[in-house]
Amino acid sequence: MTTAGVTRPEDLLTVPTPALLLDQHRLERNLARMSAHVARLGARLRPHVKTHKCPPIARKQVAGQFGGITISTLAEGFAFAEAGFDDLLYAVPVEPGKFGRLCQLARQVRRLAVLTDEPTLPPLLSAAAEAAGVSLDVFVEIDCGDGRTGVSFDHLDRIEQVARAVASAGRLTLAGILTHAGQSYAARTTAERRMVAYLERDRMAHVAAALEQRGLAVPCVSIGSTPTVVALDEPLPPNFEVRPGNYVFFDAFQAQCGVCAFDDCALTVLTAVVHRSEGKVVVDAGAIALSKDIGAADFFPHSGYGLVGDLAGRPLGLRVAAVSQEHGRIPVADPALLERLPVGTRLRVAVNHSCLTAAQHAHYLVVADGTIVARWPIVQGW
Repeated sequence: MTTAGVTRPEDLLTVPTPALLLDQHRLERNLARMSAHVARLGARLRPHVKTHKCPPIARKQVAGQFGGITISTLAEGFAFAEAGFDDLLYAVPVEPGKFGRLCQLARQVRRLAVLTDEPTLPPLLSAAAEAAGVSLDVFVEIDCGDGRTGVSFDHLDRIEQVARAVASAGRLTLAGILTHAGQSYAARTTAERRMVAYLERDRMAHVAAALEQRGLAVPCVSIGSTPTVVALDEPLPPNFEVRPGNYVFFDAFQAQCGVCAFDDCALTVLTAVVHRSEGKVVVDAGAIALSKDIGAADFFPHSGYGLVGDLAGRPLGLRVAAVSQEHGRIPVADPALLERLPVGTRLRVAVNHSCLTAAQHAHYLVVADGTIVARWPIVQGW
């Protein structure tokens, strides 16, 4: 227990709503499964902490691992450095407006790695690092099909140009190549996810081999989203590391797509009914508490903004169909069920996108066997 005053079983009936609940058993089971899976793959696990933004959870993630983590904001970097994490990978392309804070963070950790796909940037970054008296590791970001950022995997001359710019900059070290197969979230079958996963592996292995043939060492090949890492079932080359994040909680979207089971989803939003009328109830969890990410509409055309359960988390067959800032509208077609949901009834919503939902709350209420056992803070800001 990290905060006093929330220890009785009835606290789920009295804690202010909306509140973010984290199932401790499911969390620890998800962590153990991923650690064992990555060990079978023969890769290093560098978990992405953007899903939870919470040092106590990250400590559980890196237990038995080499200790490195992936961050998505510099606010995360400073918070996790203060919590004792000293090997950080900032997985957003670096730009000059952040050089000062990056160098400040580099002073506080043993190793800070960043990424770029721009050949003109490394000399500028190196000059800033020189002025600050720090050194940085740099990954060249590769686009393996997602189309968001990175140099396309088949543009080898451009990749070499960026890599040489990094390798020739005095305060920078070429750490390797990195990709994120974000297109895996569009896959709707295990076979499709496996295809994306192995294309990611093969394309990155091809890029690494090409760079090494051109005289550039590639110490690390960094890959992975939760769907692709889960889909892998063959050992990876020895210099690969994986960066899944969502697996700590999973969510309704991942369950609807078949990446996990609904029983694996560890995060729910506790909410209260504030209005009941014919055919619907309205709860006090809206867009801010749940996020505006919808579920996997390919599977559930009316999946809405979260799946509704009772106070114990048992599914009620309901969904949050619409949200405004602080209101969630839940259609209830069954009059008998509607009768059981008077104003004040507490419900738990299995969220569609756990990463985005968690980022909108200040802390988790950790629940074990129906009892709130801890309050863990969430890092906020950029």
